[in-house]
Amino acid sequence: MPKRHPMLERILVPIVILAAGFAAWTWLSVPVEEPKPVQQEPQKLKTERLVLQPTDYQIVIETQGTVRAHHSTTLTPLVSGTVIKVHSGFEDGAFFNKGDILMELDPADLQAELISAESQLARAEANLAQEQARAKQAKLNWDDIGYEEEPSPLVLRIPQLKEANAVVTSARAELDQADRNLQRAKIRAPFDGRVKERLVGLGQAVGATTPVGEVFATDHAEVRLPLAPSQLPFINLPNGKDDTAIDVILTDALSNTDDEWHAKVVRTEGTLDESSRELFAIARITDPYGRKSDKPELRIGQPVRASVKGVLLKQVFVIPRDSVRGINRIYLIDQDEPAINKTYVKPIWSNDKVLVVKDGLTPGDWLSISNLPYTPDGAPVEIIEPTIAVDATDEKKPSDS
Repeated sequence: MPKRHPMLERILVPIVILAAGFAAWTWLSVPVEEPKPVQQEPQKLKTERLVLQPTDYQIVIETQGTVRAHHSTTLTPLVSGTVIKVHSGFEDGAFFNKGDILMELDPADLQAELISAESQLARAEANLAQEQARAKQAKLNWDDIGYEEEPSPLVLRIPQLKEANAVVTSARAELDQADRNLQRAKIRAPFDGRVKERLVGLGQAVGATTPVGEVFATDHAEVRLPLAPSQLPFINLPNGKDDTAIDVILTDALSNTDDEWHAKVVRTEGTLDESSRELFAIARITDPYGRKSDKPELRIGQPVRASVKGVLLKQVFVIPRDSVRGINRIYLIDQDEPAINKTYVKPIWSNDKVLVVKDGLTPGDWLSISNLPYTPDGAPVEIIEPTIAVDATDEKKPSDS
């Protein structure tokens, strides 16, 4: 192999390096043509719509309360004695009718008092008869003597006669009292009701004011229903006895049964609660225990949910709650070129299902009711056909009966 000349290598190496650098610079300096962007149509969101039309909306106020007795009392015998009999209608939880005998006391002492009162009356009547005879005789004696002036009341024994009459009247009153006391030895039910608790037993001595049991009436029951200040303008509460009662539907708050009880708001407490500022309305349920009907039993102390019939709103727009975005914001749809139009509304009534709007909307407006992701104002949308109907007023309403 021939030997390279050192001087020649020193000349050729720089030349090769310069040639390579020039080639690289030439290649990098050639302009690269960028691809042209492809024009794409904006993607449209799909939504269902609800055509808004004014309608009448029946307000139903949802509240809750606890069933309580319409009337309850503590029984006392009003006389003293020993319990000698307890009837079956005077057991805890037992039902009874007005006038039923619940318990009996030993009547021996009361019978003796009655006999004593009868004897006192007999003596008083005998004394009255004697005084009447004396007064008549005194008048005859005065006439026989021949006095011309009129005799004085004392001569005619008029004061003695009045005293004898008063004694007879008092004796008769004592006899009536003794007879009533004897009747009270049999403790009777003051109304149709039920026993909450019996407090005495056989052989127990009781006084006139000793509590013998707690009872309550079963003809009616009541529920105390709180109403918030914001709800009061939407309900016509009765204030007087001639005002129309308000329909209420009650359901059991402890179970998922379909049982319902019809009640009516008959009065209000008249003052606001000091802590909550709520007004309590009193709803009355007739025959809560189903004694005169086939209705299910509604027990005292049972918590219930209540649907109270409010006023009827005329010609309003009813918006489903699940179509509301944020606080009182809805998505209307421009009809010429369907696009989102964010609109704020001012509801006059709302609950967990609907917003009721009076102003700010036009009949025939399209409301987007689909659950859309983030949607800027003016975003194009595609309407899903067919248009579906949404029942925004599907809630339990009290009947008009």
